[in-house]
Order: sequence, then C-alpha cells, then structure tokens
Amino acid sequence: MMKRIGSLSIYIAMAVFGAINTSCYQQVTASTLKTSYENKTNYSLRNNQVSTPLYRIVQNGKYGFIDKNGKVVIRPQYDLAWSFIDGLAQVKVGARYGYIDTLGRRVISPKYRISYAFANGVALVLIDDKYGFINEKGKVVIQPQYDGALAFRNGMAAVQIDDKWGYIDYTGKTVIKPQFEAALHFHEGLAAVQLDNKWGYINVDGQIVIQPQFESTLKFSEGLAAVQVNDKYGYINQSGKYVIKPQFNDAWEFKDGLAAVQVGQKWGFVNVSGEMIIPAQYDKATNFSQGLAAVKVNDKYGFIDKTGQMVIAPQFDLALSFTDELALVYARGGAGYINKQGEYIWNPTN
Repeated sequence: MMKRIGSLSIYIAMAVFGAINTSCYQQVTASTLKTSYENKTNYSLRNNQVSTPLYRIVQNGKYGFIDKNGKVVIRPQYDLAWSFIDGLAQVKVGARYGYIDTLGRRVISPKYRISYAFANGVALVLIDDKYGFINEKGKVVIQPQYDGALAFRNGMAAVQIDDKWGYIDYTGKTVIKPQFEAALHFHEGLAAVQLDNKWGYINVDGQIVIQPQFESTLKFSEGLAAVQVNDKYGYINQSGKYVIKPQFNDAWEFKDGLAAVQVGQKWGFVNVSGEMIIPAQYDKATNFSQGLAAVKVNDKYGFIDKTGQMVIAPQFDLALSFTDELALVYARGGAGYINKQGEYIWNPTN
C-alpha cells in the first residue's frame, strides 16, 4: 500500500501513525529500538504545560524513559513502550497495551491487544478485531467498526470499510466516502490515494487534484512530493507538475531544504531545484534534522552537516535522526543516545 522505503526502511517503522500491522510489536530487545520509528518527543503534560522531552530506553529487556540529560525519570519496567506523543505513551504489560503520562502514572490500564499513539486527544485502538478511537480517559469516542485505520492527521483519519478506504472527522462522521484501494495521511492539504493500482492525490474535499498515475508516492513536504514512475523517482509540486524529473533509484522527503536521493547504489542530497548539493557517496542516509543527517560509510554510521562535512565520525552500527538535540544510536549490541558533539548521554544498553 505504501511507497517502498528501500534502504531507509531501517529508520522508520511505518506502523507508527501508519497502516495497522501487528508486526510492529516486536521482541523486547535493544534491536527493537534499532528498527523502531524515529524517537518522538513529548511537548506537553496533561495539564498542557510544556515539559522536558523524554526518550525511550531499554535495559535488561525492560523499557523506561530518560530526560535529555540521561537521567532515568521512569524506571525500565515495561515489556514494550513507545515514545510520548501529546503527553501520553503506550506501554505493554504482559500481552496488553495501556498508557502512562510523563510522570509514569498509569492513565489507561493495559487492556488493548493493539494501540497507537494519541494525537489531538484521541488514539487508535483495536477492540474485538475492529478499529476505533478512544479519548485520554480511555472512553471510546468512535466505535470500533473499521477493518483498518490510520491515526488522525490534520483533523481527518483514513479508515477502511471492507476493501475501500475513506476519511472520517473527529466525530466519526464520514467526510470522504470509502472509495479508494488505499489512502494515506493528509499533509500540506493533500493526501495520497490509490485507484486502479496507481497513486494520485486528493484535497480535503475528496476531489482528485493529481490524477492517479504513479507506482508509489510520498507525502508532500516543503511543497514537493517524491513520486515513482516506472523505476525512477522524481518530485512534483502541488499542481502535479514535475519540479525534478524522475531520475533517482529511490528518494525521500524534503527536510530543511534538502532530500536524500539514491543514484545507482549510493545516496546523496539534492535541493528543491534538483541540484546535487552533497554528492551521492554514502551507502545509506537519513534526511537532515536539526542540521545533521546520519550516513553510512564502510558499514558504520556517522553524521554530516549540510555542507557534507563529517562532524561525528562513523562508529555506530545504526543511527537515527536527531530529535531535540539527541539521536538514537545502536552500538556494542545495545541502544543509546548521543548529543551533537557525539558524546553518549545514555550508553548503549539492551
């Protein structure tokens, strides 16, 4: 259903805020962090005050959280945990999922076989083999009735009824009737949908504004979207016109004015005009975040700046993008966090 992520798939687990897939619930080891989604941050306590971001750790097979200084604020005790979004995080106790707040208090008891992060006060959960939505008190606000669903984005959620996808609003009202073979999140006013095995884009009124014609797509980011035609990727604008013609073996979204693209077997970075700003020379690469991007050189990951200078030497088995000044890295058989100087804030643990 989604665009093939290729070599970037090791960075982001698409199950998070994406299509429902029980395979995202993995064995509890540091390798779960290694292949998990890019660590998100917590911006608000339940009283709506700004809080310090918390970072997920795994220690002796149990999950907990640290602050940006590496201090343990919620001791490792859960069989699995996801990062804080809107002040709440999913945690697994035994075979069920519930939610805790940033103080470690159990807000919703573990009772769901599958659950996903809160966004704008609602979370997607599986109840009796159907998907519905709960509020922050655990009350069902949209009855379980969907065969598949995505989390809410920009006021709408894609839902599946039988074999067709459409969109609902926060009240559960259908705002775009189920009619698509697949549907993704709205971003920058447009959402990718699939018809007759081709991908195009609709607006918030459900009108097709870019005809389905692509083998795969990514969401719009900084006004452009990566699309695949035959076996090459290029970028279109919101009018559906090519800004960068299809020429890459793979491509990723624009962040901070640059996008990671694959030329042959190597990755580099282009600007919005399609100019190769950083030559394709890396075995793998993430997008830029907070001025740095993780790249793989000779089986090890390090970080470059936007000039292409290596600022943190390749030394990690895997590295993810920086979030709030820290990056998740995998080394010495464990998962840890480093700062922008390459110093460990949390030494790798498993």
